[in-house]
Amino acid sequence: MFLAAFLLILGLVVLVFGANYMVEGASALAKKFNISNLAIGLTIVAFGTSAPELVVNSFAAADGYSDIVFGNVIGSNNFNLFIILGITGLVTPLAVQSSTAWKEIPISLFAVIILFFMLNDQIIFPQQSGILSRLDGFILLFCFLAFLFYVYKQLKNDTALAEENIQLLSPLKTTIFILGGLAGLVLGGQLVVSNAIEIAENMGISQKIIGLTVVAAGTSLPELATSLVAASKKNADIAVGNIIGSNIFNIFLILSTASLIKPIAFNLNFNQDLYILAGGTLFLLLAMITGKKRRLDRWEALILLVAYLGYTTYLVMQEV
Repeated sequence: MFLAAFLLILGLVVLVFGANYMVEGASALAKKFNISNLAIGLTIVAFGTSAPELVVNSFAAADGYSDIVFGNVIGSNNFNLFIILGITGLVTPLAVQSSTAWKEIPISLFAVIILFFMLNDQIIFPQQSGILSRLDGFILLFCFLAFLFYVYKQLKNDTALAEENIQLLSPLKTTIFILGGLAGLVLGGQLVVSNAIEIAENMGISQKIIGLTVVAAGTSLPELATSLVAASKKNADIAVGNIIGSNIFNIFLILSTASLIKPIAFNLNFNQDLYILAGGTLFLLLAMITGKKRRLDRWEALILLVAYLGYTTYLVMQEV
């Protein structure tokens, strides 16, 4: 137990350093090629911080741990939305580009909706069972490729350049920062998750709750570290783009990969968690398009945090 706690803390430290190098390298890359920080946050940073979910879910799917697969993705997306944006928004109000408010956030909401109907196809076809099939996986993968094409089109049309206060690094140093940051994120995420699961199992917590809380929080720590570092550097586009991009990646890429490895049985109890995710995404959309232009204010971030604490308390009370 002591060793697991030590490795858990070590993983957190590795995550923070990995996130810092990732943001430095990604921001330098954006400035070098005159690419907006939003595009970098939606792609390179989002993919890098979603790597722990991809690794964990690939193994969980192969081993048939369906509750870990869905708990990890749905729980991670909720953690990203409520905790990470909540904490980051308390550190500094997050103002973003109009495309984030009017395009990327709606895309993430669409991802939740299409996933819900895939997992609850018995509503339309009573003879069907709740399984994320390989066909569903191909559809999600197609949606992921369509999202990448959308980001590519944004790159061509985006005139917003990276901010001038970002340090320009040499190509070698930029590559080392990005790859080193990615390695740190994956290694740290794995240390956190594996040891958190060991601690949780010793405490007798169910697989569903482990997936929704311990594994979800552990695999989302790269997003937390990355967004906090980005916010501290006044880079709201990477801070928010990282979260929205990661949530889209988690559903379209990670669940498609897991279901292509092996069809995944769906526990209908996860529907309540999908409702929470859809509601939180809708709240974020309304927060960005009302009040001050395209900005998540501190009081709105506090609402996200309080809502998640209430949600987590409810989950724990169900287990008791």
